[in-house]
Amino acid sequence: MNKTSAFVIYSIVFFAFFDLFAQLPVMSTFATSVGATPFLAGVVIAIYSLSNTFGNILSGVWTDKAGPFHILLAGLVLSSLSLLTYHVVETPTTLLVVRVVHGFVAGLIVPAAFTLSANLTAANRQGKKVALTGSFVGLAAILGPAFSGIMASRTSVPVVFSFVAFYGLAVALLALVVLRQLRLTEKRIDTEEHPVSDALQRDVLKAYIGAFLLMFSQGALAYLLPLYVQALGYDSRLSGTLLSTFGIVAVLVFVLPTNRVFDRIEPTKLAALGITILGVSQLLIGTSDSAGALYSVLAFYGVGFAILFPAINTLLIKATNRANRGKSYGYFYAFFSLGTVVGSAFLGWLTIPLTNKFTVTGIVLLGSGVAFFAFAQMRKRLLSPKSE
Repeated sequence: MNKTSAFVIYSIVFFAFFDLFAQLPVMSTFATSVGATPFLAGVVIAIYSLSNTFGNILSGVWTDKAGPFHILLAGLVLSSLSLLTYHVVETPTTLLVVRVVHGFVAGLIVPAAFTLSANLTAANRQGKKVALTGSFVGLAAILGPAFSGIMASRTSVPVVFSFVAFYGLAVALLALVVLRQLRLTEKRIDTEEHPVSDALQRDVLKAYIGAFLLMFSQGALAYLLPLYVQALGYDSRLSGTLLSTFGIVAVLVFVLPTNRVFDRIEPTKLAALGITILGVSQLLIGTSDSAGALYSVLAFYGVGFAILFPAINTLLIKATNRANRGKSYGYFYAFFSLGTVVGSAFLGWLTIPLTNKFTVTGIVLLGSGVAFFAFAQMRKRLLSPKSE
């Protein structure tokens, strides 16, 4: 993959996640401004994730049939147009319809983008490439909420989404010009179909579980951290800067020479390490009672996120081929969405003290990290006789 096409794919990934993160600070207040009750405002937020899950799955299926280029282009254009429809929203019912459509068409983009990137990247550089792609996810997580929060306070939410839409249309035009040239190249790569062994199927399953756990942790953090910060007596600005700290550290791990480890260490071991760090971080958050301690823990959490994200992507890429990678990525990102919903909903359902909810999250993640380490050792034992 040349630098120009890589830049376009990074821009597409950035748009997809910038669109998502830009919604976070403004959607609940926008829903109430058009007459939604607090409960309905929650439904407005949740229904996006639900329809996004279906978009992810169908994107994967269609990507394997039609190729990632067409699905990417359709996702970019339709998602941008759906962002413009927020201008016609005047009632909660209209907003719900717009959210369903927006969530579905936005879900078409990411599986196709990661599939195309994987198909065009040499096998021995997949880990580093995914880490670089992940840095644009991190940048979107840092810039998206800040952009929408500031712009919405000066203009309106539909205007904010219009800016995002125009960026998406520009990226679609760029993709049409640049990536169209890669379709023939992409078809020549990975033409040898690998047999689907039990070991590869287990790696795909581990990637799905890792995606769920990553976003389970994120959903828990998004739900619990603002409440915990408030309980400690700090204002809401600390929650934002803490999340920015985690994002900045993650991006640094992605782009610095540390990203070389993602191609040198077995991805199951890296996934185990990343999950374990997330689990320890969740436990430490519940015992931190100062801003300084929380900043340190969130920085540590960022390291875990930055290790786990490339590891599970690499697991999935190495266990799939061009014929089934799109469908696999569709389910992979569906597990992302599911993990976010379960993380916040499950912990909201538990009637235990706030610090104990961090403990429950930490135990779930640590137990999963131990299981991943066990899988890594099991795989090593299974492969060792063949190498002798």
